[in-house]
Amino acid sequence: MTLPMIAVPTDKRDFDGYTWHAAPHQYLEAAMSVSGVMPVLVPAFGDRLDIDALLDRVDGVMITGSKSNVHPTLYGQEATEANGPYDPDRDATSLPLIRRAIERGIPLLAICRGIQEMNVAMGGSLATEIQERDGSMDHRAPESEDPDHRFAIRQAVTIKPGSCLADLFGDGEIQINSLHRQAVDRLGERLQVEAVAPDNTVEAVSVRDAKAFAVGVQWHPEYWAASDETSAKLFRAFGDAVRDYASRGMQQAAE
Repeated sequence: MTLPMIAVPTDKRDFDGYTWHAAPHQYLEAAMSVSGVMPVLVPAFGDRLDIDALLDRVDGVMITGSKSNVHPTLYGQEATEANGPYDPDRDATSLPLIRRAIERGIPLLAICRGIQEMNVAMGGSLATEIQERDGSMDHRAPESEDPDHRFAIRQAVTIKPGSCLADLFGDGEIQINSLHRQAVDRLGERLQVEAVAPDNTVEAVSVRDAKAFAVGVQWHPEYWAASDETSAKLFRAFGDAVRDYASRGMQQAAE
């Protein structure tokens, strides 16, 4: 069976004297094995890319996490070394891709850095070093050489009643693995809050009146998607939306 394809914008990294366009394995594995879709990497070429031509050929978009942060000048703030590292080529690729996917009604799943890109793409802003705010939890990963420990499921989030994630998980709390030092500050236009942490940090958003699945989460469902049912539900829902979009495209092509 031919799998529907999703676009995954890459980071731009330098290794051993070469410049690489790369994406983390865990996201690609979860998309392929749990969502049942074929991830296609999109190089971070910014406005050199024909976004509409790309979206004509895929049935979904997934925005991954990364060590880099969205450049603060994109939401009206000053860049500092402490707020980095940055990846402006990824910003120039992912933000227009997010906006156009939403406009065209192409399924979108945005994770960690992805939810922050989604918020900025829709006109919102970000708060950084949120662990320093009065009353805030420390959302950063614990220091450990063991990635299973750093990405352990240890935090509750509350799903907003009546939200699209409530349709998926039900109202109330779910347990997730959120680790970050930035978060949504001013909410972007057309976005609505789907879930919050105990300190009211935004942990998930969706697009109001979206034509298709369009969800961003601050946590890391990709890491445990093969073994944690909550994580798997999100990837399966995304996969279902991608297949629905693909089937509608095939029906239109046949007419």
